[in-house]
Amino acid sequence: MSDQNISRTGLSEEELQELVASSDSGARNPGGAVALLIAAVAVAWSVFQVLLASPLANYVIPGDIINNSRQVHLAFAIFLAFLAYPAFRSSPRSYVPIHDWIMALLGAFVALYGLFFYDKVVQSGGLADDTDKWFALAGLILLFEGARRALGPAMAIIATIFLAYVFFGSGTWVPEVIRWKGASLQKAMSHMWITSEGVFGIALGVSAKFVFLFVLFGALLEKAGAGNYFIKMAFGALGHLRGGPAKAAVVGSAATGLISGSSIANVVTTGTFTIPLMKRVGFTSEKAGAVEVASSVNGQIMPPVMGAAAFLMVEYVGISYVEVITHAFLPATISYIALVYIVHLEAVKQNMPTLGDRVVSLGRTIGGMAAFFAGFAALCYGIQFPVRWVTALVPEGAGWILSALLLLAYVALLWLAAQAPDLQPDDPNSDDVRPPEIAEIYKTGLHFLLPIVVLVYFLMIEQRSPGLSAFWATMLLFVILLTQRPLKALFRGESDLAARAKWGVTDLIQGLIDGARNMIGIGLATATAGVIVGTVTLTGVGQVMADLVEFLSGGNLILMLIMVAVLSLILGMGLPTTANYIVVSSLMAAVVVELGAQSGLIVPLIAVHLFVFYFGIMADVTPPVGLASFAAAAVSGGDAIRTGFAAFFYSLRTVVLPFFFIFNTDLLLIDVTWTQGIFTFVVATAAILIFTAGTMGWFVTKNRIHESLALILIAFALFRPGFFMDQIQPPFRTIDPANLAQALEETAPGDELRIVVSGPDFDTGEIRQTTLVLPVEREAPGEELLDAFGFVLVPLESGEVSFEEPIFGTPFSETFRDFDFYADRPMTIDSVQAPAEQLPKELIFIPALLLLGLVALVQRARMPRRPEKTEVPA
Repeated sequence: MSDQNISRTGLSEEELQELVASSDSGARNPGGAVALLIAAVAVAWSVFQVLLASPLANYVIPGDIINNSRQVHLAFAIFLAFLAYPAFRSSPRSYVPIHDWIMALLGAFVALYGLFFYDKVVQSGGLADDTDKWFALAGLILLFEGARRALGPAMAIIATIFLAYVFFGSGTWVPEVIRWKGASLQKAMSHMWITSEGVFGIALGVSAKFVFLFVLFGALLEKAGAGNYFIKMAFGALGHLRGGPAKAAVVGSAATGLISGSSIANVVTTGTFTIPLMKRVGFTSEKAGAVEVASSVNGQIMPPVMGAAAFLMVEYVGISYVEVITHAFLPATISYIALVYIVHLEAVKQNMPTLGDRVVSLGRTIGGMAAFFAGFAALCYGIQFPVRWVTALVPEGAGWILSALLLLAYVALLWLAAQAPDLQPDDPNSDDVRPPEIAEIYKTGLHFLLPIVVLVYFLMIEQRSPGLSAFWATMLLFVILLTQRPLKALFRGESDLAARAKWGVTDLIQGLIDGARNMIGIGLATATAGVIVGTVTLTGVGQVMADLVEFLSGGNLILMLIMVAVLSLILGMGLPTTANYIVVSSLMAAVVVELGAQSGLIVPLIAVHLFVFYFGIMADVTPPVGLASFAAAAVSGGDAIRTGFAAFFYSLRTVVLPFFFIFNTDLLLIDVTWTQGIFTFVVATAAILIFTAGTMGWFVTKNRIHESLALILIAFALFRPGFFMDQIQPPFRTIDPANLAQALEETAPGDELRIVVSGPDFDTGEIRQTTLVLPVEREAPGEELLDAFGFVLVPLESGEVSFEEPIFGTPFSETFRDFDFYADRPMTIDSVQAPAEQLPKELIFIPALLLLGLVALVQRARMPRRPEKTEVPA
């Protein structure tokens, strides 16, 4: 099909599915015995991963396989990659060439090398011998080729450059600043393939342990019919409003983000229905595609089921998945709220018509949706009380009783669903499209919420591991897929129960296949990214890169964050989100934290990782290579580049939010109470809506330039009130370092002191400065508190205060490992800062809101006395 045809009419449904397959699950689709083999291997992979996550893993899987589960995971991914992804566009799609069979089998064997020769590897201490190194090199070559096929050339090229640096980093042609001594083939292959520092590192472990189960969960939920149900519910709730299809696209994409971890699949799944409807009510092809892109891409940041990178944060940051989704919740939620407002303003500006003739007030719609989400959250939270009651009453058989009650609830909801006809996908191009009645369709899919309730309950209430939580939710989905069709037929009095049961088995098998094929790219991405991480740990280039970026930024934290954002966007042009996150966070996360400390700002590590994650997903939007934008343009028939720019403009809120939560960690709900959290949510929601009004050029009516600037300033004040209050009243008072012990003794429990220390860098000898936080948790003599922190102060003749190297195991022993305590210039405490009396920063909200009221009054005065239809208040 020519580009001209695509631009005019968009792609057909079959071509769109091929687009998704070529990106996510492999474009090759052979028939006959080969198709059965690929399906069997995919099912075997899914079953293996489910068993691995189950409580019975130690009983049904040999210990050697459990210990080498990363190798098995990669073997499946490589084998399926060579069978499912053709080498080139001209390669055959209908059969697998012989050379692909050879590479698939060889790749699987080399991936399992550590399993087959486990005893030999252990006895050698992880050091490759002459045989090992050649197998490892072959494994890397095959891995890179598989990654090239599944992920595009960029991933393989970047990994090859890093690997080449390992071997040739000592060359005279390498810039001196990044030159290193180089490594032999034996040492490099040991590090990259034999040990768990490279390919089989943390990233691949997270893919095998957590990510697969969540991808499978999404594939099964989609196969059960939840995707269509969520889209229908969103369209029914919002389709009657002005710009309703666009609002439905936002909410529907947020819901299908639970199902699909792929931006492209999300765009095609939701967009094939919503984009034609958006065009019908007045959105251009590019804007319709952009709305779908902006909402679909953000599905990866929406809890409780986030993108694969969120599971990597668990390992990299060292916190639980519950904490990750808690920190990610508020920014993701207000981002979607802002996107709904964006499409509302677009509809208002263009005076778009509504679909259908149903009249429901905006307030009632918002109230109904808020009540639904609040009720769902209350259900997830409140279910713990009957669970505890049953557990206390029957401790021995509680598991069986609770399982029976869950199945009873499922059967009851399925009976309710059987009272209405099954939902069928609508044709968005039909002459008469009306939003469905929520009261008529809501009951058809309530049972789809049960697996999500189970998942959230185990994650948030029981606080089980993500893998085990996804396992129990997936088990319930197995039951739903196998039984929902025959049970519905039974409740409706239909006679073809056997055929419906067979259909259910087919759905389950296809879901297992889809889940495995969707994991091929993620498995290869995490394995290939392991080479990049391995290079950083082997060569120490990470510290060199850190010094280089620090030099280029001039020690300015804002400038460094901009550089990190740009790096994420550039790498994201060729790398998938997960690999992009691994590379950038490995190189830059610790640098940002360190530079923040040098600047006197304590930046939590999770904030930096979320910052990188946000800009990683933005790469799916940003021209010229934003894949999600190309997918949306294929659906809408619009121009892909213009769609990408429009989507980037709509995603400005996703661009600015990471900068705000770096400097205002209240947005990540760090160290806030329930009351403070709710207050922060309300203020942040208002701030993002005001920012949206400023950037969209429309508030009460069309903005003038100074009004847009004022709205953006107001949003900044609401997001970052501390910036203005710190200018009025400094947040800290300075204390003489010689009085540190006395200051600690006088500090109330729960408060903290900050000390700025400086000394020579262990590697370069240059003087470095950093800021430490000393939290005071109890009342005690100052010397005792100092001793607990590991500080032994030494007054100098110059009047300065030095200190000895903290002993191992004290709170700051790791912090000072890069400082030289035995150089000529001693380590010194430059200043001590104690919290100063400061007015509440929330007082800044008063002038900000007064200015907002002034802008609103000025705009309202500018409106005609009888508003024309072309200007409707937002």
